[in-house]
Amino acid sequence: MKLFNQNLPQDASRSSSRSSSIMYAGLLERLEILRSTLRWATRLDRPEIEKLLRQANAVRDEVMQLSHRERFVQAAGAHFGAEAEPTPEQTAGERKQALLARSFVFEGTFGDNPRLLDALEIAEKAAPTDLPVLIDGESGTGKELLAKVVHANGARADKAYISVNCGAIPESLIESELFGHKRGAFTGAATDRKGKFESAHKGTIFLDEIGELPLQGQVKLLRVLQSHEIQRVGSDETIAVDARIVAATNKNLRKLIEAGQFREDLFYRLSVIHVTLPPLRDRKDEIPLLLAYYGDEAAEVLKRRPVGLSPRLRAFLLAYAYPGNIRELRNLVYRLACLAGDTADLVHLPEDIRPGAPAPLAAPSAGPAAASAAASTAGAATPAASLAEAKRAASDEAERACLERGLKDVGGTVAELARRWDMNRSHLQILLKKHGLHSKDFRQAGR
Repeated sequence: MKLFNQNLPQDASRSSSRSSSIMYAGLLERLEILRSTLRWATRLDRPEIEKLLRQANAVRDEVMQLSHRERFVQAAGAHFGAEAEPTPEQTAGERKQALLARSFVFEGTFGDNPRLLDALEIAEKAAPTDLPVLIDGESGTGKELLAKVVHANGARADKAYISVNCGAIPESLIESELFGHKRGAFTGAATDRKGKFESAHKGTIFLDEIGELPLQGQVKLLRVLQSHEIQRVGSDETIAVDARIVAATNKNLRKLIEAGQFREDLFYRLSVIHVTLPPLRDRKDEIPLLLAYYGDEAAEVLKRRPVGLSPRLRAFLLAYAYPGNIRELRNLVYRLACLAGDTADLVHLPEDIRPGAPAPLAAPSAGPAAASAAASTAGAATPAASLAEAKRAASDEAERACLERGLKDVGGTVAELARRWDMNRSHLQILLKKHGLHSKDFRQAGR
């Protein structure tokens, strides 16, 4: 629906319609936040009531400023689905900057991937409410980080944030861990103990790996979500709890429901706001940012300068699929920072992901002769049972030959060899131990 004000130019009329549309949508969103706060709060103290009243009055005043005609036009357009003037879509970069400009709290760094921005924008809108949030995605995609984003951007940011790994709790202790116990409730219960829900009162409780929770624990959790009350093990007393629920899983809960391993009613209780995090292989633009971020973090932890990356190592890290997602990338960066000197290379990667048959350990003096010697030795060995074993055997032989030649060149001085090869000395010692080489055996040979 296109409406024109005869007293205004056409462009001005359209601009006015767009701005009032955006304003009205924002007011509706704020009203929904107020409604959800009232709906999910178990008990409101006087300061909280006054805060909600102030917010409601502010919304009322802004609504009154909108003309009757503008509100009618927007309501009619939404109701009948009439054609509206299109608003220009933001680019991914603009969306990211808009998030940051709104004082969006995020611990770390993130890129311009549209799917990730979708998840962050949902988290930002859900944060001020007390609605339960369910986050799913592959292992290592940052689900707990997003849970902290929800907590940090909400009204409970200054209250407790309690994290629970549901998959790490023995089934017999789930009720005690979540809800606490009274002294003498069972063998070993020497004192009264608070549970995770009680500790998270007025704050946020993060239930990680919720798909691992046994059915008995799911029943107990559902009861808490319905009544907002808990009972400690061994006690008949009910305790009111007001905790924001954020849950996460790397499993497909709908498939678990079909298999009878997860309660459908619990799923719908937890997934009022449902967020999916894309894997890192679908967010390639984020990899350079994460490499720099974790490189600085590792340097700070290890009390050293940030490690540099050789061109071929950087190319590998940018193209690698990261089956372990962000967690694997972080661990790789910490490994490189620990094992390498000033510059890391392919040789500092774990052997199981290192590309090809790595000869990068070779010093400049260890030329084609060492490589051919290693190849001939590998060829003379007993045939391997698989291609992977053959590659590993050839790699080990080449590595040993290179280490022997290097030790001969420096007269068995490990520190000098580490300096020449730009390696961490401790890593070099590990390699020597791996191949049973002793530096003292090469001191005479180097003289």
